[in-house]
Amino acid sequence: MTNIEIVDVLMVEDNPQDAELAIRALKKGNFSNNIYTVEDGAEALDFLYCKGKYINRNSLNKPKVVLLDLKLPKISGLEVLEKIKGDPSLKKIPVVVVTSSKEDPDIKRAYELGVNSYVVKPVDFEKFIEGIKNLGFYWLLINQPST
Repeated sequence: MTNIEIVDVLMVEDNPQDAELAIRALKKGNFSNNIYTVEDGAEALDFLYCKGKYINRNSLNKPKVVLLDLKLPKISGLEVLEKIKGDPSLKKIPVVVVTSSKEDPDIKRAYELGVNSYVVKPVDFEKFIEGIKNLGFYWLLINQPST
């Protein structure tokens, strides 16, 4: 587990296999040093707002990017996105939806809420690995975050 004070990627994914594949892909691209994974929307918000088991985490240490699944237990990914993008202290964090949902209403709503990117998980393993590697490369190395 990574030090929760130094998180580059907050991965919100309830499927352990998908989370493991994404972590493996990021490792292949050498972007795996500071990944923290949570399994539901409520825990993602607790992490970001330093509540619950994250109460001692420094709220000034924000992730560089959030990889967010939509179909989550407790609080949906769209609700998490809405909270992040509606909060002045969090809205500058890039959020990339990584989901199996190709449903037009989900895509439309995510962009209405301010998502930075919407990626549909490919079924093909190699394409999934390559896609996640490219996400890591772009959001962690190329993108210049707002301060």
